[in-house]
Amino acid sequence: MKIEFASTVPAGTTIVVRVVDQDVLPEGFEPTLAAGARAARFKGRAGQVFDGFAERGGEVVRAVLAGAGEKGDEGRLANLEKAGGALAAKFLCSGAESLAIEADGLAVEEVAAVVMGLRLRAWRYDVYRTRMKDEQKITLTRVVVVGAPEGSEAAWADAAALADGIELTRELVTEPANVIYPESFVERVRGRFEEAGLEVTVLGVEEMTALGMGALLGVGQGSERPSRLLAVKWNGGEKGARPMAFVGKGVTFDTGGISIKPGPGMEDMKWDMGGAGAVAGAMLALARRKAKANVVGVMGLVENMPDGKAMRPGDVVTTMSGQTVEVLNTDAEGRLVLCDALCWVQKEHDPVAIVDLATLTGAMIISLGTEQGGIFSNDDTLAEAMLKAGRETGDKLWRMPLGPAYDKLIDSPIADMKNIGPREGGSITAAQFLQRFIDKGRPWAHCDIAGMVWSSKPGATWDKGATGYGVRLIDRYVRDVLES
Repeated sequence: MKIEFASTVPAGTTIVVRVVDQDVLPEGFEPTLAAGARAARFKGRAGQVFDGFAERGGEVVRAVLAGAGEKGDEGRLANLEKAGGALAAKFLCSGAESLAIEADGLAVEEVAAVVMGLRLRAWRYDVYRTRMKDEQKITLTRVVVVGAPEGSEAAWADAAALADGIELTRELVTEPANVIYPESFVERVRGRFEEAGLEVTVLGVEEMTALGMGALLGVGQGSERPSRLLAVKWNGGEKGARPMAFVGKGVTFDTGGISIKPGPGMEDMKWDMGGAGAVAGAMLALARRKAKANVVGVMGLVENMPDGKAMRPGDVVTTMSGQTVEVLNTDAEGRLVLCDALCWVQKEHDPVAIVDLATLTGAMIISLGTEQGGIFSNDDTLAEAMLKAGRETGDKLWRMPLGPAYDKLIDSPIADMKNIGPREGGSITAAQFLQRFIDKGRPWAHCDIAGMVWSSKPGATWDKGATGYGVRLIDRYVRDVLES
């Protein structure tokens, strides 16, 4: 979608929008439209939209009010994003090609929030749809912001970089597994990464074998698609300073392996790479907005398939750290991917701290539903910074416990550990497993985002499907902690 800024409403624009606070109609608004808004019980609540027709400058236009909620609300920017999202939901397929937003009374960051919500809610992936009715096709391709305060274009340029990252994540998560697999994931993002100035490193099976990544490679050995480790680095901070690391689980399709999943709903497992997708989108956003920080993003990319070569329940694998794992369930594979990726980034980059993101356990969905992800951490300062980033962006997190009593549940009688514990506390024992691969004294947080990367219904700033969760979380943490 093309976003422009202008001093006046362009000629020929048929939809003109005013963003209004709750219970406040704009001065000078046509009496007939004001009466219509009152009759329709339009209150200006966040995301509420009213539209009617009026004659302006000899032309009939569709005059629209978008509610921004109460002006003093703590969630002001989120409410303005809802307003923009509601506009996209209503007019994306309306037949209109352009829309003007009159920015009177909006501050710089408020303008960016409205446009951000509109752009994100307008994102849709129609690559494989060939038989849409006209009323299903996207027509709205241009948004003009009129009379915005000075600095709004620069603020939008910064926000647009974040939108680019969110849209990349959504694209990766939405694509089917016959299109996005470890090799094609790398090729899909490599060009965009390099164009943005990111340093790209790709490890193939031979390199990972030489490094001893028996856990990650064990997950992918039943697939015809060779596994990959993708690392990208952004050097925008102090030269030579240690980077912050973000690590993502990238299981591009998860059948469960030999411990095969039930058939119904298995198609959803194309988004089991949502953690890697979030890291990819965040790294693109950081690079495009020229973040003043040193950050490395690592994505462990595998496909988990049943095959004569596949890992079996009861097998023992040796990880890059040298620790051994008894694999009791091949469907507990994400932690096997992450443990080698975590070990590699510590040895290769010695990061100041690590945050991993993964669609790791169904137990997390049972615990927290689809309202927030779970975060586990060995460091209170890191955990609180991530929780704060979640509150600020809407990518919410809830802190979960770690402890020695849970750790004992993954001890194995024949190896250093087993890859699953009992049914109870499943998300916690998964986090305890990962913690065994973190160097002593290194701050680390694990975000289990199983319920967050895909939505079965539309939200304020996304349609049904991929949400782009995690990109804003990472970006906000970098702004708050690394760039402050």
